[in-house]
Amino acid sequence: MDIIKGIKGVKDILPEETPRWRLIEDAARRWALCYGYQEIRIPIFELTALFARSIGATTDIVEKEMYTFPDRDGTSLTLRPEGTAGTVRAFIEHNRAADPLPQKHFYLGPMFRHERPQAGRLRQFHQFGAESFGTSDPRADIEVIALLWRLLSDLTLPGLTLEINSLGSSGDRAAYKPILLAFLKLQESHLCANCRRRMDTNPLRALDCKVPDCRVATESAPRLTDHLSPEARVHFDQVLAGLTAIGIPYRLNPRLVRGLDYYCLTSFEITSTHLGAQNAVGAGGRYDGLVEALGGPSVPAVGFAVGLERVSLMLPETSSSSNNECLYYVAAFGEKGTQLGLVLLDELRRIGLSAQCDYRATTLKAHLRQADRSACRYAILLGDDEATRGSIILRNLASKAQEELPLAGLSHLLKARTTSV
Repeated sequence: MDIIKGIKGVKDILPEETPRWRLIEDAARRWALCYGYQEIRIPIFELTALFARSIGATTDIVEKEMYTFPDRDGTSLTLRPEGTAGTVRAFIEHNRAADPLPQKHFYLGPMFRHERPQAGRLRQFHQFGAESFGTSDPRADIEVIALLWRLLSDLTLPGLTLEINSLGSSGDRAAYKPILLAFLKLQESHLCANCRRRMDTNPLRALDCKVPDCRVATESAPRLTDHLSPEARVHFDQVLAGLTAIGIPYRLNPRLVRGLDYYCLTSFEITSTHLGAQNAVGAGGRYDGLVEALGGPSVPAVGFAVGLERVSLMLPETSSSSNNECLYYVAAFGEKGTQLGLVLLDELRRIGLSAQCDYRATTLKAHLRQADRSACRYAILLGDDEATRGSIILRNLASKAQEELPLAGLSHLLKARTTSV
């Protein structure tokens, strides 16, 4: 019988890898809560129309990359390719705009896109995202950028650069697009098929194209930041001044665009020199038009998403080496020792001490071999002789030093020792 293997582009995260993931997820939750963001858990799949309207029907994601399937009644459903649309849908559906408190949400979980699998880019991937609703104040932009920057810096990721741009208002872009389009028409023969196809519907996307020929052809393109309204210029200047005030370095990048109409003003991305061609770790921006575009009230919003696979690739090896460590291996053998060992295991675990035992081992030698393999710090030796004396032998598996301790009250004694270290 053939072995059934995993789907291409969908990876198992094995037990030796999960400490890295827990470290990232715990840091993400800690920093988000520190900034006043509350966790939201949105569905894995939504109506296809949600993503077509939010991401845009002419984008690569909607046209080529979504996992879409019919429900039993024929309704078109899609596995979420990103988290912002579902968060906005929940914000509208549950009337969160009526809450007088600021609505700041974060999410963690898998997303799905039918892409060509490569390092840091999978068909099932994971994101941490944050969305802030209700204020157009530049300080909200600064806050989400700071949250992402502080998180990635806390994880000591190497070679980080914050790139930032302004997309202006919808009026600014409407005035800029004919200027850009006129330039692109002159360069049309040098552009890739995708950029030529989208020139009339979404010309800004040509600036963000990663195809080398397109990048060369658009190097001298007119800059949107040279066509900002006074209000948009003031907003951008205040964001840059705020980043400088809190010590976050940045680099202006006029190519950094979001080609959808509801995106506006601040656009940012954090990249790393350690990721190769796919160098973006996280990205975001202001999307004041999205809530209204999805049927809600006119509510300004700003947010970001960061790819956890890419963060994991960059995380130093030593960052999470001890996260799977088990403290105690209970080497219980013999008739009485085995019975008491089962009770002791439960006592240790109930008071929060990690403990394990290989029930297949029946001799002390077999237990010690498994204790070494399990990378526990200590082995608790409990055979029939120890059971008769009412004691155990505590063995330090690194130094091999041993001491005899009373069995009665042992779990609390070990807990006190662990707490005092």
